[in-house]
Amino acid sequence: MTQAYCVKCKKKVEMKDEKEVTMKNGRKAKKGVCPHCGTKVFRIGG
Repeated sequence: MTQAYCVKCKKKVEMKDEKEVTMKNGRKAKKGVCPHCGTKVFRIGG
């Protein structure tokens, strides 16, 4: 599990339903959901 910062909860959380994506500039990133509030979270390079 990858950690990301949740803006709504204002703390680092373990991503739920994470998946790897490639940004426009070709760098890898991970997208997921905060398990507490359901907000989308994003981590570059993870």
